[in-house]
Amino acid sequence: MTRLVFGRSVHLATALALALTLTGAVVGAGLSNGEDPAKIDLIADQGASTARGGSDDSYVFGGRGQGGRTPAERAYRDLLDHSGNAKILTVAHRGQWRYAPENSMPAIRAAFEQGAEIAEIDVRLTKDGVPVLMHDESVDRTTNGSGRIADLTFAQIKDLRLKEGLGGNQASVTDERIPTLEETMTFVKDRGLVNLDKGWPFREEIWKILTKTGTVRNGLYKSNAPVEEVKDFLDTHKGAVYMHMIGDANLSHFTQFGDDQPVAYEVNFASIAEASARKPFLDAVAKRSRVWSNTMWNGLADRMTDEASLVDPLRGWEGLVRGFNTSIFQTDDVEKLESWLRTGEGDPLPRGAVRVQAEDFRPGEGVGYHDNDAANVGDLPMRPGEGVDISDADGNVRVSWMRGGEWLSYEMAVPRTGIYAVSARVSSPYSPAGHYTLSFDGGPQSKRVAVLNTTSHNKEVLQPSGVTQRLTAGRHTVRVSLPADVYQNWNLDYLQFDLVRR
Repeated sequence: MTRLVFGRSVHLATALALALTLTGAVVGAGLSNGEDPAKIDLIADQGASTARGGSDDSYVFGGRGQGGRTPAERAYRDLLDHSGNAKILTVAHRGQWRYAPENSMPAIRAAFEQGAEIAEIDVRLTKDGVPVLMHDESVDRTTNGSGRIADLTFAQIKDLRLKEGLGGNQASVTDERIPTLEETMTFVKDRGLVNLDKGWPFREEIWKILTKTGTVRNGLYKSNAPVEEVKDFLDTHKGAVYMHMIGDANLSHFTQFGDDQPVAYEVNFASIAEASARKPFLDAVAKRSRVWSNTMWNGLADRMTDEASLVDPLRGWEGLVRGFNTSIFQTDDVEKLESWLRTGEGDPLPRGAVRVQAEDFRPGEGVGYHDNDAANVGDLPMRPGEGVDISDADGNVRVSWMRGGEWLSYEMAVPRTGIYAVSARVSSPYSPAGHYTLSFDGGPQSKRVAVLNTTSHNKEVLQPSGVTQRLTAGRHTVRVSLPADVYQNWNLDYLQFDLVRR
């Protein structure tokens, strides 16, 4: 789907074009220098054709991967594959937190079930030295408890319950408990790999768990520690798997590793102008290692994010493959990234569906919309003179600061007559986040639809409304109204109308 971009979003497309120019972009995942561009395009077209045929082992980007007795063995072999046609690997950030609490066992299971080869987890030590999974220094955000991990014993930790998704003050408490690293590694042994984030200070304690559970090859250490410190550890811990975090501040680490290169480099750059984002460096890395990119939010790979990828993959995932040699992605959208690898599409419109972007409201206060504030308090001045609050969230253009009493109306073109089910892609860390009603062509309002907590202002989820409407082929208007008598604090990306019956 083509979508116009404005404001900050223009910067994304411009940055990519500049990056492709400055870096002499590598077209295709890990293709060798000097390949004929026409040949590369042909290969990509053939790959896309095969992938759209639905084969599980066909990819538009990257190779099919290595063989192996188990998924974990295949993932390990793929990680060590630095060839020109290596499989592009997917890393689930804090597990698949969209389906279960972050850093929980169900989140790790869901990550592997949905195609990720690696689950990123965060490791910390309890007061009595037990490695457990927790991102923050404290348990406050993600559990029903409080206090610093380092001040709590394992006995205290194991009685806590994790909150859904990314947690937060208003996220619901689940029945899931904080996993230990030992039970995690036992679980992943045959399923895949884990990235042991935040674990370098506890590397010895982690090593004991890996050797005890027979999962030395499953655990991926990482740090930006001095190279000699890393080498000392690897020399005395045979078989340890290691990746290095690198940027302009420690760019010299790459040459310091010499012939003993890490299996991957996590390359972070806030701007494509940084030396770590330049083609000569990334070409050198890709010859003997893998380039790992983080696309969860702005500032990790300039503005090439998951959300930008959903609008146009060239602004994110595809741009990183083509221009920056990326062959490992850490993402908050496992399913979408895996789909993109096979189809080349970011957030495709389902067949027969209609999508209305939130920022494409009809013009005029009191005519096309009503906003409680006269000015756009968002950070995207893409509709000059209009008072609707439009913002950018890591590449996602949406209407924000939704408040009671406000409304938005849209014109939509319906291609065929039928019954349509309405969904809204929304985000909010609040419970309840708000309610809305829908009305079509000036008709009566629908029942109130609750906006559910997505556990983040910046993480959008497509939520079914339960509203269906018969629409004839042609043009229609739809109005989204926010009742004034309930709390409202949420963001709207788009409305989607799925054809469910003709």
